[in-house]
Amino acid sequence: MFLCYKNLLCPAIILLYSLIIGCAATDNPNNNDPSNSEQSEPPFVDITHTPDEGKIDIYMGGQYFSSYLYDHPLLNKAVLFPVISASGITVTRGYPLDTREGESTDHTHQHGVWFNHGDVNGIDFWNAGRTPPKPDVRYGRIEHEAILEMHSGDAGQIRVAKNWLDDTGKILLQEQTLYHFSGNTDARIITHTTTLTALDEDVHFNDSKEALFAIRVAAELEIRDNQATYRNSEGIEGYPDVWGKRASWMQLKGNIQNTPVSLLMFDSPSNINYPAHWMARDYGLFAVDNLGSAAFGDKALNYVLHKNTSQTFKHQLIISDGNEISAAQINRMYEDFISSPH
Repeated sequence: MFLCYKNLLCPAIILLYSLIIGCAATDNPNNNDPSNSEQSEPPFVDITHTPDEGKIDIYMGGQYFSSYLYDHPLLNKAVLFPVISASGITVTRGYPLDTREGESTDHTHQHGVWFNHGDVNGIDFWNAGRTPPKPDVRYGRIEHEAILEMHSGDAGQIRVAKNWLDDTGKILLQEQTLYHFSGNTDARIITHTTTLTALDEDVHFNDSKEALFAIRVAAELEIRDNQATYRNSEGIEGYPDVWGKRASWMQLKGNIQNTPVSLLMFDSPSNINYPAHWMARDYGLFAVDNLGSAAFGDKALNYVLHKNTSQTFKHQLIISDGNEISAAQINRMYEDFISSPH
């Protein structure tokens, strides 16, 4: 601060001060260096919400990866759709949301990546949206309620709240799911953690093969018409050999656009009924089922979630392309999954 006597010295002092500061700024070699600007690199995982379209878009490495769709007229549950690999290959079936030529049109209720169950207190959530619906079946609906958390970064995540409603609109379960997104130049990773909470009555997950964490894959990864194949953590390969078997992980591998593609699905040791049975089918359904056993020739589970209690399920899906992946590599990826806090 300058103290001036009757303003006589102020102009001179201010001029001198300005010249000194200006020279210092000019002499500083860093002032004109573009690298010192406030500009920063965009995050590897960039998440954008578009409320008017009922979706959250996820980008990785500057490329579109997937969308969390929570308000689509054809959906009875929120899903991740589509799912696209690091090299730009779509690994999910488009039908019926965005049908591509040559796709199968069976199982109209299977879209993208989802989490639900076929028999909850007698309500079918798995087949909700089936065309045509069966007249003697009670179908449920899983409604998106709120976005609780959303952020971008080297990894990104979305935390959401949902309600499982029966055919009368009654809430059977409250769900909170964390979608954690990460990856690199060759892979995209979804870590999916769902906590289900029963309210004022017990909730019965009757033993069913139609559950739990699932993806409907692109036509090129269907077993029935292609060279795609399954392999599990127990060393079993091929369909139907892997169907219904217990395993900690499963690989579905094939070729799309002359590029090797692998989908790796992991079951956490923290999940009930671990290692789970696998609903790995030839027509494009790829699912891990922690709540079904009798359907696969094992002792019936019929899990009960007691009132005012919660149960958490954690799974991971890795989409890798461009390289063949060995069982040893998958085992290392699986170890990374079970040791990760996400």
